[in-house]
Amino acid sequence: MTARFALAVLAMAVVVTVSNILVQYPLQVRLAGIDLAEILTWGAFTYPLAFLVNDLTNRHFGPRAARRVVLVGFAIAVALSIVLASPRIAIASGAAFLLAQLLDTAIFDRLRVARWWKAPIVSSTLGSAIDTVLFFGLAFAASFAFLDTGLGYEDSSLGFAVPLLSVGPDVPLWVSLALGDFLVKLLVALALLAPYKILRAVIPDRSAVPSA
Repeated sequence: MTARFALAVLAMAVVVTVSNILVQYPLQVRLAGIDLAEILTWGAFTYPLAFLVNDLTNRHFGPRAARRVVLVGFAIAVALSIVLASPRIAIASGAAFLLAQLLDTAIFDRLRVARWWKAPIVSSTLGSAIDTVLFFGLAFAASFAFLDTGLGYEDSSLGFAVPLLSVGPDVPLWVSLALGDFLVKLLVALALLAPYKILRAVIPDRSAVPSA
């Protein structure tokens, strides 16, 4: 295992573990009269970094190595999440993370020869959509409450109705959180195009390095 590959595994584990913890905490801020606690969790700002790690690994080592990073990072993150967060968070984040990152790997590899920005933005957008639906559904929907309690929200709030994004019709809290989370992930994904472009100039393409 090369130092760069080990660094990719470590980076993935750190990003997912931190995100699993932060997703339990709503953003306790009011902006222009909107209560962001009904829209966002802190995890929305850190999780998109997982796609950046995956895409850079894919570009440098190829999809096979990227899948290895996903699987190793997944195992470490779930194990730590069980200890640091809750079993339900671990189950939800594990399932969502694995499917979303494997989808990201496949899409990025297919589009990697297109314009430099197309592969990371398309793969991370579709991956984020899958991740958001699966994670918030499993972690917060009342239908899956049997998986665990103690999610950082009181049990009674799982089905608590709030205005969608604080302005729309009443929906369960997790639905508003999921939509807000996804919108922020899209904005962060766009912002991460800048470091991706910088790092791709520093980290050589897979054609210039041996297989991991």
